[in-house]
Amino acid sequence: MLQLLTTITTISSIIHAILTIPGVKALENSPRNVAEGAEEVNARSPLDFTSRWARPQPRGPFAKRSLEELAKRDGAIETSPNGAQYIWKLQDTYAGRTFFDDMMFFSDQDPTNGLVHYVTKERSFSQNYTYFEDDGTVIMQSDMKTKLNPGEKRESVRIETQKTYNGGLFILDLKRAPWGCAVWPAYWSTASNNAWPRDGEIDILEGTHDNEHNQITWHTTGGCYLDASQKFTGTLLDKAENGSVQCNEDPVGGRYGCSTMEWSQASYGPYFESQGGGILAMKWDEYSIAVWSFFRAAIPKDVTSGAPQPSTWGPPSAVLANTKCNITDHFRNHVVIFDITFCGDLAGNNYGTTQCPGTCAERLADPANLINATWHINSLKAYQKLPIYATVGNGAASLQYQWISTLLAGITLVSLLVSTVTC
Repeated sequence: MLQLLTTITTISSIIHAILTIPGVKALENSPRNVAEGAEEVNARSPLDFTSRWARPQPRGPFAKRSLEELAKRDGAIETSPNGAQYIWKLQDTYAGRTFFDDMMFFSDQDPTNGLVHYVTKERSFSQNYTYFEDDGTVIMQSDMKTKLNPGEKRESVRIETQKTYNGGLFILDLKRAPWGCAVWPAYWSTASNNAWPRDGEIDILEGTHDNEHNQITWHTTGGCYLDASQKFTGTLLDKAENGSVQCNEDPVGGRYGCSTMEWSQASYGPYFESQGGGILAMKWDEYSIAVWSFFRAAIPKDVTSGAPQPSTWGPPSAVLANTKCNITDHFRNHVVIFDITFCGDLAGNNYGTTQCPGTCAERLADPANLINATWHINSLKAYQKLPIYATVGNGAASLQYQWISTLLAGITLVSLLVSTVTC
């Protein structure tokens, strides 16, 4: 029995030595340690051989597969600033007649003090504020029939995902986003714990009135700064001081987050609709939060193929990098939100700077003025960041060495059993 134990120990030592061969590089981004976009990772013991991460290994001529082959199978491979490789894997799809299945309808008072009354899911569907077109397009709109007295609130819709996210790649495919005088639409994310802005807010699409340019904004507590030296195509709305803009929310001091104006019209408005719409993409991981927009004809092929690769898209419209803001500290546990509100803190206060007639409340009173205040959505897809477990050092091929871990675990278990018997 002692000889058997010695043999097992020797085999274990040899396998450990294999793992130290130059060129075999175990990446540091194991599923247990990565928090780059996956909402949650179930804890697994070292002996959990049925884990979804322990994939069967191919044999024969398929034992070595190139990174390009893996990209075709699981998505395009990306590389983090620390050298770790990963893919964006589709996690959730909100589309067609199931779009609202995993959404909650917000029916409380509008926290932005708009002239709006958000309604329940039952009320929304009964009044056709939400419905589906024959091709599966999701429609969300306000009350388009009732004539109000100036100052009265109009019924409308605000929805949010039931699921919370701590990162990811979110791609919204839409034909139309709401616009028009008195209208204040938004597609955004924030925590639903009523502790705003402690866990941050990301305004992916926001605009008011007849403006056709998207305003991308981050709202945080103190200590988060937008690094103005990063590459992006938009224009900062606040002057950078010492190369940065504060993102903290300080209404008393007149500060309302850090914003970038996107001068392209590839977000919403009549020209956007004339081009067949397009997509807005928001990438959120521990390194940065970035936003891109593309007209329909310019959507990257990797997006349409379902294997998005943001590193190939060029500079984003706006980016908040971790160089001057700890992303994981300031943004967490977000739900994704769509809404249509009217006037309020923003659209009510800046109405006088537009070419819109009368007052905001007067414009809102006539439903004929709201013909363009609708969401027409094809889909919202949420991708999670998944690591590639291990690679051969020269990058020519990719292998998962988890069979070695499994074998080691088995040998360890046998050793323990033998030790118990001999004792």
